[in-house]
Amino acid sequence: MSRDLLGTLGDWQQRYGDMVHLRIWPEHQVVVTDPALVRELLVANHGSLIRWERGMSVFSQVHGHSVLVSEGAAWRDKRHALQPAFSPKSVQSFVPTIAETAEQALRSWPRSDTDWPIEHALTSLAMDVIVRMLFSRPMGDDAALAAQAVHTVGAAADSEFYWPASWPDAMPWKRAKRRAKATLRTLIDRHLQARLKVAPEARPDDLLTRLLQLHSDDPAAWPLQAVHDECMTAFLAGHETVAATLTWWSWCLASNPEAQREAADEVRQLLQGRAPTSQDLPELRMLNRTLQEAMRLYPAAPVLFSRRATRPVTLGAWQFPARTMFMVPVQLLHRDARWFEEPMAFRPERFAPGAPEVPRGAYMPLGAGPRVCLGQHLAMTEMTVVAALLLQRHVLSVPEGQQAPRPVLNVTLRPDKALHLRVAPVASAH
Repeated sequence: MSRDLLGTLGDWQQRYGDMVHLRIWPEHQVVVTDPALVRELLVANHGSLIRWERGMSVFSQVHGHSVLVSEGAAWRDKRHALQPAFSPKSVQSFVPTIAETAEQALRSWPRSDTDWPIEHALTSLAMDVIVRMLFSRPMGDDAALAAQAVHTVGAAADSEFYWPASWPDAMPWKRAKRRAKATLRTLIDRHLQARLKVAPEARPDDLLTRLLQLHSDDPAAWPLQAVHDECMTAFLAGHETVAATLTWWSWCLASNPEAQREAADEVRQLLQGRAPTSQDLPELRMLNRTLQEAMRLYPAAPVLFSRRATRPVTLGAWQFPARTMFMVPVQLLHRDARWFEEPMAFRPERFAPGAPEVPRGAYMPLGAGPRVCLGQHLAMTEMTVVAALLLQRHVLSVPEGQQAPRPVLNVTLRPDKALHLRVAPVASAH
């Protein structure tokens, strides 16, 4: 499982079906790949579940006690307080910032390159976007350092998940992880301290100002450490999933020129060369379908955090005792031929009106139930804006002789080798 989690779970599903019991001492773990039972688990039984304690303790080393890591009443209070900042209406106000940041980044891309490091470029862009939404400042010179730090803490977390306990970070061989954590903490602290020096009425309307408002309304519930933790989670979760999804989307379009041409034509006709506004986004239907299909094939979180039952749980005809662990491999649901015909083919038309119905629970790239991704509207908005602006300028194609990238799980799903694509200017393509 530690070498190839998704491959192993896929083999077991083929052999044993949609409910697989794993006896990994001292745990009883159940892998669920039936859409109806997955929804019953995550929605109907939500109140009987907590996330796997070991996974949360590994994450809390970087995320502190943010909404990502909290449980129970603490989670409900945080989620409720943060929800307005991530509502669809609130997210609309960020569209100009996203568009401006993306246009600036895309202008620095080469017009033409046969081997452009697109994954690196999209990750830097996603990082810059979230930093501007959080702090109203560009990422600046921190980008390369921060990207390296994010990769280091992600790889460390991924390897620690498979051990029942961790050596302290003070150990000599953990120097890289210590440095990476310090880099990220310093990045957040610097912005936080700078903002505290600004009078409240002069602060920009960004995520940090909204968090500091919670702090001034209720300092006991929202101490500055809590503001720091939410900034860290917004920064890490807010760019990593977007960057991973855009990377896979760019691969899907490069290897499916017809779908790319259709999406690019739609962008050209609707926008006529200008940046998209929040009103334009629902009209970019074909582009949205290409993103949805990329998220089906390559969900950024291909396995949801395992859940533990705090009391006995019934799923369909099964009854499970308290303390049972449940694992939901989203990617296996997304690639199941029972719900998606020719599941390995990239077909955006699966999401077109009139396409065959898919059972609820078979497609959930951002999770499901009350713990569905808090930033889902923000992520979809950002990806649509970036994708539209990219297609206005560039035609993507696969470099000569390049094989399809192999997906590997490193907290999020990424290609095994940093993805490079050929980029050409749009005008020369017609």
